[in-house]
Amino acid sequence: MSVLTRDEAQTRAHFLDVHRYAVALDLTTGEDTFDSRTLIRFTARTAGDTFVELKPVTLRSVTLDGQPLDPAGLDGNRLALRGLSAGEHVLRVDAAMRYSRTGEGMHRFTDPTDGETYLYTQLFMEDVQRVFAAFDQPDLKAVFELTVTAPVGWTVLGNGIAERTDTDTGTGTGTAPANAHQWTIAPTPPISTYLVAVAAGPWHSLHTEHAGIPFGIHCRRSLAPHLDTDAEEILDVTRACYDRFHEKFDEPYPFDSYDQAFVPEFNAGAMENPGLVTFRDEYVYRSAVTDTERQTRAVVIAHEMAHMWFGDLVTLTWWDDIWLNESFAEYMGYQTLTEVDLGGTGGNSPGKWGSDTWVDFGIGRKAWGYEADQRPSTHPVAPDPAAVPDTAAALLNFDGISYAKGASALRQLVAWLGEKDFLAGINTHFARHKFANATLADFIDSLAHATDRDVHTWAAQWLRTTGADTLTPHITTTDTQWTLDITHDGSRPHRLILGSYDRDPADPTRLTARAPVDLDLPGTGTTTPTTYPGPRPALVLLNDGDHTYAKIRLDSASWDTALHTLSGVPEPLTRAVIWNAARDMVRDGELAPTAYLDAARAHLPRETDLALVQGVLAFAARQIADRYLSLQDRPTALATLTDLTRDLLRRTEDGCDPGLRLTAVRHFIDASTDPDTLQEWLDTGSVPGGPVIDPELRWRVLVRLAVLGAVTPAAIDAERDRDPSATGQEGAARCHAALPDPDSKARAWARLFDTDDLSNYLFTATAQGFWQPEQTDLVKEYVPRYYPAAVALAARRGPAIADAAGRYAFPGHAIDEESLRLGRNHLDGTDMIPALRRKMADQLDDLSRALRVRG
Repeated sequence: MSVLTRDEAQTRAHFLDVHRYAVALDLTTGEDTFDSRTLIRFTARTAGDTFVELKPVTLRSVTLDGQPLDPAGLDGNRLALRGLSAGEHVLRVDAAMRYSRTGEGMHRFTDPTDGETYLYTQLFMEDVQRVFAAFDQPDLKAVFELTVTAPVGWTVLGNGIAERTDTDTGTGTGTAPANAHQWTIAPTPPISTYLVAVAAGPWHSLHTEHAGIPFGIHCRRSLAPHLDTDAEEILDVTRACYDRFHEKFDEPYPFDSYDQAFVPEFNAGAMENPGLVTFRDEYVYRSAVTDTERQTRAVVIAHEMAHMWFGDLVTLTWWDDIWLNESFAEYMGYQTLTEVDLGGTGGNSPGKWGSDTWVDFGIGRKAWGYEADQRPSTHPVAPDPAAVPDTAAALLNFDGISYAKGASALRQLVAWLGEKDFLAGINTHFARHKFANATLADFIDSLAHATDRDVHTWAAQWLRTTGADTLTPHITTTDTQWTLDITHDGSRPHRLILGSYDRDPADPTRLTARAPVDLDLPGTGTTTPTTYPGPRPALVLLNDGDHTYAKIRLDSASWDTALHTLSGVPEPLTRAVIWNAARDMVRDGELAPTAYLDAARAHLPRETDLALVQGVLAFAARQIADRYLSLQDRPTALATLTDLTRDLLRRTEDGCDPGLRLTAVRHFIDASTDPDTLQEWLDTGSVPGGPVIDPELRWRVLVRLAVLGAVTPAAIDAERDRDPSATGQEGAARCHAALPDPDSKARAWARLFDTDDLSNYLFTATAQGFWQPEQTDLVKEYVPRYYPAAVALAARRGPAIADAAGRYAFPGHAIDEESLRLGRNHLDGTDMIPALRRKMADQLDDLSRALRVRG
């Protein structure tokens, strides 16, 4: 299949105006395919040739201005339209299209709990071609009118209000066939092809109205009780964000309704389809979760609503400017949630959230950006258009740079520019480009209209460059003053806060803050040392408050203070900056991994911010214990983690912090080498003192027992029978793949690489179970087999499974020079699809870093 190049898109955009699509989908034709009929009204500005894209199973007929075209003219995914005259044209396409099991195009899922079937579209980048014929590029916006024929008992959702329009009751005597209804979705305003959305099935739906706009939330029926439990929380967040965005933005919400559908086997966190946001349905919680996880869901809701303006109302012209969508939504999601009043009326009031969202971003999300920015595959937040020559290249940039680093850059921009001017520039941008497309240059011009500051130079320094600056303080002292000099390894200017802290005389484990100092570091040249009166602080911290994006180092005296007082630093965001500095030092080989573990062991039992506990434990477990320490040192690291979590369990015995207790239980399970304790929890259905072992914890325990060889295949199957849900199916697949015997590994490998019947989620679950640090010798023979198997699989199944194969099925625990050599040789000498090449290159760079950290 051909990928669309930027040059081709520019040529077609100059040649065509696309006005309107009328798309009719029939979802009643069987389990494998659906019917798709498309009418496109467009204008050719001059005489010439072009093409339309589609990926059918069968192309039945094509007519252009009433004249038939030969369906055999379809070349891959392109149908040539030759000899067009200047003026208006009508193209009609009738095709059968295939349902997806990989989350691309029209995904079909049958719920194992009750046998009900659900369909939804994910048309991002170029997957609209899997559903209907289209001039598929973001700057050919058009109005979309959809009609959908669906089985009786189903509800159809779309970008606009959907209504049943057939004239019968499913008997086949009216406008719809027997046992079916016809639904018509209200025409959209002009939107891009990748934003069209349909979801169909026997949804469980809850409806309300806010500010004159219909709101709805939807999930599959088997999740109905869980959605009902959280409905008010979800709707409270939605209403509050809607209101706050209308306070920030001059342009009103641009669509006729706002539905949020929680759909199965969704590849991303969510997708910003106008009027119909789709979320992965793991956000409908079947089991206990922490307040931080609820906050994360709220951030995602805010992020996707921000997209209604950033991405849907104003859309990128080409994919080099994906940051104009994602960085803004990422920043607005976190920032807006700190600003809204979330005093919800549901059973899980989110009123406590808001002020700490940037802590979660700093300790978790931002690390995603730092990691991506230090790999060979890094790229600018706003890459040069020539660096994104086609859609295959563009797909690779949906990463920690476009999301986390971009949001960090915008946070720095607001700190430098001021929020008033920032919002004024944004509103100018919306007014100039609503229902149209825009570029980086357009956005910078809109900002420049609102401020006297040189935003063009700022953009060149921050958005067109790669890598993370490193800021290192150097302190000299006298009896009456101290002097700060800063080594700035990098080229960006930074506006940041200098934090200074003294030990509390009443409690030497705690610190008290001096007045913060605003610093402006130039992008080039050397910084000027600054002298401050009085004795030097015990802790000096650059980037206090985490307003810029840079790796931070501490001077030796400050690091010594941090090691003894970290949990006593007053603000959680300050503690996040210190923990991130320690994390970066470990990754850069400047701090022993065991020193990080020791700091976690000392301070997490007294940490009060749950996001920090979760972020530090995640790095300690997944990176330090699993990768940065040798197999010989791993048992000691696991013992440290289980001791730490036992301390957290003792601290929460009175029920004072159920989220912290749940976090401790999860990490105890993952690090445990004591199957008897885990089996006891499983048998009794509870951890002593709580929590109950709910479905999520049961599968977590079983996975760990499987890794330790302490559970049988029959016990796994029995648990799957007890929990026949999709989550249960995935848990069983993960457990079977984790069993430490050759036959189980052989069966799991065959399911991953020798057959193509696994859905995206079952593939991921099986891959997650297969590679385990404790089983390195058992699976050693599969390491060289991975590379050719993954290449062949990606070629057969496409980018979504290629991403999963590179992310989850990679032998990441085979950390030795031979594995690195083998992988690099294969990467250099083998042709593979770009999605797999990017993931494999990143994994090999991480493997190389792990070897360097090990020394």
